[in-house]
Amino acid sequence: MDPQSARRKACSAEEYLAIERLAEERHELIAGEILARPRGSRRHALIAANLVGGLGNPLRDRPCLVVGSHMRVAAATVGLYTYPDVVVVCGGAQFIDEGEDTLTNPGVIVEVLSPTTESYDRGKKFEQYRAIASLTDYVLVSQEALLVEHFVRQPGGAWLLTEHRAGDRLTFDSLGCSIPLAEIYLKVLA
Repeated sequence: MDPQSARRKACSAEEYLAIERLAEERHELIAGEILARPRGSRRHALIAANLVGGLGNPLRDRPCLVVGSHMRVAAATVGLYTYPDVVVVCGGAQFIDEGEDTLTNPGVIVEVLSPTTESYDRGKKFEQYRAIASLTDYVLVSQEALLVEHFVRQPGGAWLLTEHRAGDRLTFDSLGCSIPLAEIYLKVLA
């Protein structure tokens, strides 16, 4: 079965993974429906790369994995299989199966906002990500302005939002590190 035909019918997680592992382009599974991932912009790619480097360097000597958008993440209890822009997991990555291509225990997820996906990233996708028990931090990064929105899970399950702007640092208490916004936006906004 090719991804084109799979878009026309409901699909199980097992069917999706079998299709996705053979596909040339990446797709997400959302409530049984396979959807093509949108292409990113130059700004989008630079921001994501800056974040992977900016978080990867301080965590390189710790048992943490910092990866970009090629690592699939599963919120299996709600049927979401997706490719966040940046993912961090510390203390040992757990995968859905022996393929080790679908992470189930992210601690930090970062999404770089795009005009076509911003409302989904803020709404339904964030709602689905909250079903991942290991997730402590969810970060939304604007491509249009120096603005980073950092949601941190609180005891009891509530999420606290902190906005960061020019001159600020994005601090991850869960990781014990931070990154200046100037580094996140390096070569992005002129």
